[in-house]
Amino acid sequence: MRQPTLTTERLLLRPLQLADAPLIQKLAGEPEIALGTTNVPYPYDSGMAGQWIGRSLAGWDNGTLAIFAIALKDTEQLIGCIGLHNIKQHSAQLGFWLGVPFWGQGYCTEAARRLVDFGFFDLKLSRIFGQHRRLDPKPGKVLERAGLSFVRVKPDATRVNRITEDLSYYEATHPSLIEI
Repeated sequence: MRQPTLTTERLLLRPLQLADAPLIQKLAGEPEIALGTTNVPYPYDSGMAGQWIGRSLAGWDNGTLAIFAIALKDTEQLIGCIGLHNIKQHSAQLGFWLGVPFWGQGYCTEAARRLVDFGFFDLKLSRIFGQHRRLDPKPGKVLERAGLSFVRVKPDATRVNRITEDLSYYEATHPSLIEI
């Protein structure tokens, strides 16, 4: 199955292209992006975006990743990326980043809600989870607005710059699996 393009009111969630690498390099290379994610490095060295795009495209083909470029619908300008990672056993991890100039406008929440629906209803996932570094609560707000609920703090769950940090963990279950 070819990776689809998903739409929301203001956004296109489209498959990545190698031509996206320079803009991804620029946007994801800001230090604020690394602070809010668990897997975007800083510095984001030359060539890393192209390698990541290649791995993302291969992951779609083998069913382990569903990574999308977030683009503005009216201009098709790439503003970030969002994806379902580690897809296995009907479960996946939601991850995202948005270029700093586009923060605070609801784009990430809009994209996350659409991707959660895609995960549950198109990919037939039963569980979607997400996590973020406790130092930055903003990703948690996006996860909650996308329908995930806070579950627990995972102490000493990640290492960043040789410092061990806690992660906040969230998850959602497919709506048909929720007991009434």
